[in-house]
Amino acid sequence: MIQLCPPAVSATPINARSHLRVPGGNGYSHAQATTGQERAITGNRQTSWAFADAYVAEDEALRWARDRARDAGLRSVSPGTGAALRLLAASVDAKAVAEIGTGTGVSGIHLLHGMRPDGVLTTVDPEPEHQQFARQAFRASGFASNRARFIPGRALDVLPRLADAGYDLVFCDGDRLEFLDYLAESLRLLRPGGLVVFEGVFANGRTVDSGPQPTEVIRIRELLRGVRESQELVPSLLPVGDGLLCAVKR
Repeated sequence: MIQLCPPAVSATPINARSHLRVPGGNGYSHAQATTGQERAITGNRQTSWAFADAYVAEDEALRWARDRARDAGLRSVSPGTGAALRLLAASVDAKAVAEIGTGTGVSGIHLLHGMRPDGVLTTVDPEPEHQQFARQAFRASGFASNRARFIPGRALDVLPRLADAGYDLVFCDGDRLEFLDYLAESLRLLRPGGLVVFEGVFANGRTVDSGPQPTEVIRIRELLRGVRESQELVPSLLPVGDGLLCAVKR
């Protein structure tokens, strides 16, 4: 349980501290002074992120799906990321969602909770056994079997078979080396006003690390640049979980 306490009051005058740089919870520093005024700091970022993760409670079915992911050595979206996915699906009144990377169903449950009651989640994963866990988790969450369409296979083999402009949201949580290809397919799959969402774009802090990085991090940087500069998209980068890149198709 997270206990919130009021911030300690410093006896040092504000103008005496205006030159200080404050390390953020992610290890980066930010100038304290902006346009001559000190920015208020009410708590460290680690505490804030922990509070955000605990804000939307997860039920037994979600906890079961998380346990299965852990047993299989898979990473699943954080509770805060899941809550954001639920919100995003609800914000576009999603009836059709495509998910790249079923896993054991954690992200799918959150998406289904945000979608319309008649909405269908099309979820793709190369591992059919993982999708079996997701089926059980969806059922335990109370979703009818016709609310999800499971397609086993490699995403880049499956996505070309899906309908043009037939989806309200595309969630990408597959192979990071293929993120740029997922973006190209998502632009085709989405209707105008639809959302594309990429999970894990912080890559545990490596995306902004100046040292040598593996190819997957280089691909993420290319994705971030491509989305930001695209004339077809309105982007935002949400600091939840390991980074959630979102963009609306114009």
